[in-house]
Amino acid sequence: MLKTLKGILKTGDATVKYPFAPIEQAPDVRGKPEHDALRCVACAACATACPPNAIQMELNSGAGTVTWTINYGRCIFCGRCEEVCPVDAIRLGTEFELAVMLKADLVDSCTYRLQECSCCGEYFAPRKEVEYVASVLDKMGGVGASGDSVGLCLACKQRNDALAYENRARGRR
Repeated sequence: MLKTLKGILKTGDATVKYPFAPIEQAPDVRGKPEHDALRCVACAACATACPPNAIQMELNSGAGTVTWTINYGRCIFCGRCEEVCPVDAIRLGTEFELAVMLKADLVDSCTYRLQECSCCGEYFAPRKEVEYVASVLDKMGGVGASGDSVGLCLACKQRNDALAYENRARGRR
């Protein structure tokens, strides 16, 4: 019996002192998604890719805003949002302890302004997304970024393209 007790004392604790001491995590642990509102362009790629619909985009065209919302109570930490984000605005962190007293504390949101069409004045896309597209087109050498074309809604772009095509067709005759 003394030999057994000596072996147990030599081995040490078999469990971790988790709530009272930090737990060691694996290097690639998937924890709570962390959203960087400054980098986000509100493109809704994460909301489209989210299997449990934990990420939602709500459009308020009257106020000219779009609200990005995540409900951590619904999140399954799959990492799809991180994979599809074109600007790396979402990263899975290491925080996994999400216990809260109120259910509302599991919801995080951010509001973005919408871009007005420079022709008709209708809201058509998040302003930061339009700025992002314009910067990408500028880096490509201005392909298709002829001044106001990025700031036009789809209907106005189609109308302008039809007029340009019509003018080119008349010039060929």
